[in-house]
Order: sequence, then C-alpha cells, then structure tokens
Amino acid sequence: MTLNIGIVGCGKIADSHAEEIQKISCARLVAVCDLESILAEQIALRYSIPHWYADFDRMLSEQRLDVIHIATPPDSHLALARKAAQSGCHVFLEKPLAMNAKDGRRLIECVQQAGRKMTINHWYNFEAPALALKEFVARGQLGEPVHIESFYGYDLADGFGQALLSDDRHWVHRLPGKLFQNNLDHAINKVTPFLPDEPLEIVARAYRRRQSNDDNTDGVMDELRVMILGARVSAYVTFSSHARPAGHFMRVYGTKNTAHVDFAFRTMLVEGRQSVPSALGRLLPPFQSSWQNVRQAARNVQEFAGSRAHYFAGLNRLLSQFYDSILHETQVPIAYSDILRVSEITDEISAQVYAVSMV
Repeated sequence: MTLNIGIVGCGKIADSHAEEIQKISCARLVAVCDLESILAEQIALRYSIPHWYADFDRMLSEQRLDVIHIATPPDSHLALARKAAQSGCHVFLEKPLAMNAKDGRRLIECVQQAGRKMTINHWYNFEAPALALKEFVARGQLGEPVHIESFYGYDLADGFGQALLSDDRHWVHRLPGKLFQNNLDHAINKVTPFLPDEPLEIVARAYRRRQSNDDNTDGVMDELRVMILGARVSAYVTFSSHARPAGHFMRVYGTKNTAHVDFAFRTMLVEGRQSVPSALGRLLPPFQSSWQNVRQAARNVQEFAGSRAHYFAGLNRLLSQFYDSILHETQVPIAYSDILRVSEITDEISAQVYAVSMV
C-alpha cells in the first residue's frame, strides 16, 4: 500500500520533509501548496513533484491525499489541520503545535473526531542517541529519574535568525513566546517523558543579551532559563543564543546512573558509580569515558558508511513510524498527551517571560 502525501507551506523546512518522504517506500509525494505560488512551483521542480498549488482547498479537492504535512506558521495550524482532517487526511505537523495549548487541544480533537491521526515533528527524539537513552531507561539502568538538564543552543546569525531580527513583521513576532516558542519544543520534549503526571511548578526567567537595534525587534529576548519542579523530580531547561559552540544536549541523573546525550555529536554516554578504591577510582573514569567515546565514534562511522547518518535521519524514522501507524492501525509514535504537555509548559514559560495571557 502507498500513501499519497501533500505538503502545505513551502518554506525552508519543507525541503527536509520532501527529501525524507521520497526515501520512504510506502509514501508518494504528489502535491505541494503555498500562498506564494512561486515557492510551491520551485519545490515541485526541485523534487519532481507532479502537482503544485497556491490554493489549499483546491489541492484537497483535486488530489486524493492520505497525509498532509503542515509546514506553515503556527497561527494557521488549527484551520489547516481541521480542513485536512475533514477531507479525510491524516496530519503531520511542524512544531510548535499551535499558537497556544488551547488551540493545540482543539487541533488534536478535530483530527480525532474525523477518525484521523496526527503527530508533530519532534524528530530529535527519534535520533539514534535518543533511542539509545530510551532503551537504557527501559532496561532499568538509569534507576528512577532525579533531575534532567536540557540545553538548546541557537545561532541568531544564521539565515532564519537574521530574517527574524531584520523584519518586525516576521511571523515569529506574532507568537506569544516569540523566538523561544518557535524553538522550545526541541528542549522541552526531551524533559517531559521523565516528569510525573502531576502539577508542576515552573519558574522562567529571560533576558536580551544582544546589542540593541533600536527597533521593534528589540522586544525579542534571546536567553532563557527555566526550572521545573515536581514532587520527586526536577528539570532545568536552557535556551542560549550566545553560548558557543551552540550545543544541543541533555543530561539525565538517575538513582543508579547518569546519562548524557549529545545530539550534535550523536553520542550517549553513561556515568556510573565507582566501585574501586578511591585513589584508583579517580584514575579510571577518564579512561572509561574515552572508551565510550571511541565506541560511539565507531558506531557513528558505521552509520555514516551505511548512509544512516544523514542530518534528518530522526525525521525519516519518525515519518516511517507515523506512516506505519496509519497503514497498520497501530499507535502513533508520539502520544497526544505528550504533545499537549510540551505546549502547556511552553505557554506557562511564555506567560512568565513576556507577561502575556493565554486565555
């Protein structure tokens, strides 16, 4: 069986969707759409996609599509997802979920009421190091989680950052959490699996470190620190636009061991309690850490040699699992409750750092 796929929203991220869709044997990318028709036409030409549109309703009516990838700004997600689901399409959504958790809940409900499925592009959680951590935890080797640290570095000098800071009409400025809301999924969705299903205390502080531009874009803060407290577990979330290198990692402290996952280096390292005498115990850890790094490097070489180390390997794995859940009526790869919790925590952070109402 083959799923017919369409994409709405043909900006930069749509290229990664198109590339990974075309690598999956059960999927066929047949149509793309964007209000800027030239963007839709260009991506159609780049990837040999047979149909392109500037009208979403027309694409839905003329093409028999099974899945719609929504890669537009989040203020359009709810309306587009509702139309897609009512037309019989499943939905793959770019993060963030919606403008706020309330709209996100409506979005998921309308997809479910139509008997369709949806998921969101939390692709880093499907990278090899994240899967290794998941297996490590499942085997009981972490023990009970005590504390989680999640760090996400961002470079404002790249193309997207410069576009945001040079245009006060950029869509990110419309988000309640602005720059943070557009990127926090990457940091928060790594923490939420370890948090208990209970009310959490969230403390968020943010500031702008970059120099003033003397325009409306100065309202965008670029450094964020978040503390999350449960009854028996805590977490730190750090977003930094200035720390170099722009790291991307998480650290999970457990009652048995501590795991460190680096998404830039594609490694998952374990720190365990030393059981040898203190003097020798101080000598061994660097060797043990080095040996783990060597093994991880060897694994990464094997992944590279097998063409499994491309940048969006996690997206490919997520898409494959989502399409499989459609074809074989299995569970979606990311629970809806997890998707909503990321959005709810982001809402609280946005409300604290920008003093906005989510009503």
